[in-house]
Amino acid sequence: MENPLSQILPQSFHFMALSGTQFILLTGIMMFFGSFGGRIFQKLKIPQVVGYIVIGILIGVSGFVLLGKDTLAALNPISTASLTLIGFLVGAELKISIIKKYGKQFVGILIGESITPFFVVSILTGSVTYLFTKSVAQALSFGLILGAICAATAPAATTDVLKEYRTKGPLTTTILGIVAMDDAVALILYAVAATISAPLLGGHSVSFISQLGAIAYDIFGSVLLGLAFGFILNLILKNIMNNEGRVLGFSLGTLFLCSGVCNSLGLDNILSAMFTGFFMTNFAHPKTNAMFKLVERFTPPVYVLFFVTVGAKLNIWIVTPFIAVTALLYVGGRTLGKTIGSRLGARLTGAPETVRKYLPYCLLSQAGVAIGLSIASGNDFPDSIGPQIMLIITATTFIVQILGPICVKYGVSKAGEIGLNVTAEDLMKNAKVSDICINGCKLCGQNSYTIVNDTDMVGKIIRDFTHHENMNYEVRGTEGEKSGKLIGQISIEHLKETMQIGEMGELLPAMDIMEKPKITCTPQMSLPDAYQLFTDYDTDSICVVNGANEPLGILEKFTVDHYIHTQIVELEHKLAKMEG
Repeated sequence: MENPLSQILPQSFHFMALSGTQFILLTGIMMFFGSFGGRIFQKLKIPQVVGYIVIGILIGVSGFVLLGKDTLAALNPISTASLTLIGFLVGAELKISIIKKYGKQFVGILIGESITPFFVVSILTGSVTYLFTKSVAQALSFGLILGAICAATAPAATTDVLKEYRTKGPLTTTILGIVAMDDAVALILYAVAATISAPLLGGHSVSFISQLGAIAYDIFGSVLLGLAFGFILNLILKNIMNNEGRVLGFSLGTLFLCSGVCNSLGLDNILSAMFTGFFMTNFAHPKTNAMFKLVERFTPPVYVLFFVTVGAKLNIWIVTPFIAVTALLYVGGRTLGKTIGSRLGARLTGAPETVRKYLPYCLLSQAGVAIGLSIASGNDFPDSIGPQIMLIITATTFIVQILGPICVKYGVSKAGEIGLNVTAEDLMKNAKVSDICINGCKLCGQNSYTIVNDTDMVGKIIRDFTHHENMNYEVRGTEGEKSGKLIGQISIEHLKETMQIGEMGELLPAMDIMEKPKITCTPQMSLPDAYQLFTDYDTDSICVVNGANEPLGILEKFTVDHYIHTQIVELEHKLAKMEG
């Protein structure tokens, strides 16, 4: 079917080839509109990566064709860079302590979620192929190749959702472990399938031993190269950690150099980058761990460009009845197989309940390795099933890349792991003054115990002070124009000075010992802004008021620190409970 959108825009808007001056323009278009689409989808409570991909579809070969096929091919280095960064940050999560704790679980689930869909997809797609072609050899080959390809899971879209929603817990740990390893299983299954299919179809036949040798070279070569670059990066970074710009430069330079060497040697750049991250998180000097945060801050614009290009490459106008039926069976069989396999593997290895129930939702995405294997099938079987397999994988990638991130969000949300991977800085950044609680009670309110009237006696205030942790009070006026308004504040120092007078001091009203408030804020002020006021005004307390200057409570530096610490402890307890 011809793309009806391709002729809407003037010819000058179609970038069919990429020149040097156009690169900056196209990068700007992709980054700006990709970020715009991500923000819209985020507002709709849909993972932002879906917005990036949809924008890519609109400007790519399925939409208005701003980006032609040759242009997209020229933008491949963006994909390489993004996948390298993704692999590196996934490797950073694979700590040896986690592997020791979850190793048995990882292996059991990995085997189940890879092998089960292999058989389910092989049977379903092989059967429908026989109905269309009446050829046993073609049906068997078709089913085996698609079954092998379906084992792969794309880490990019999945990890982007985990990062966006700050997830942490047993499900997140399992997801990262599985998506890091199942591509290797897909490569081995493809070698077996291609070896069986070649003599049946009369294609380019390669011995099984040769196929396994090539896979061993790919896997072990990538691992060793990644570890070597990790060793080099550690030697460089441990002496320059005081210069963040230089740390980021060396880190990115090492990763991209590693990726370039992989491409030259025919190795897997994702796997190699992953083991660079694995080395750095497990064997490098502890002070180099800050480097991961620097690299992570660099990734958002690269991810936007990557997912826009992913969407731009998807062609939805290539579907025939046979391709449509087979693609639907592929997606359904793959989903069913990964659901049965992952749940069976999780149950047999004693995985937590949240992993057993919600892991299947997080294994649907496919992209890089699946597309790569479909291209390999096109090269291995160019005159038989190869071209059709490439079309099916392209069509199904379009479906699962849209639905996959949404399902990942659903899974981690139901597992209760959203928002658990946060630091004190993250909690501070997302909080307002009105969020602060003291012993389970909201700080802000007109009945706050940190508010006293100007006629209250010092003795009463001192007695109240012994029952609470606050060191300061707001003073509220009770007469005339100042009635109900903030007129002053009292600190513990004022109370100490008054107590030195003796019993007479307890009979003094609050208005006689108060001082003018140094600074005020509103409940809507962000916590970082309010916290900065402590430094700017050299104070440890801030009076909270509403728009009418009515007192709502007193914000103390100690209270903020205690609130943030309590939130962190609660998250740690929740994680510990989830992990059993």
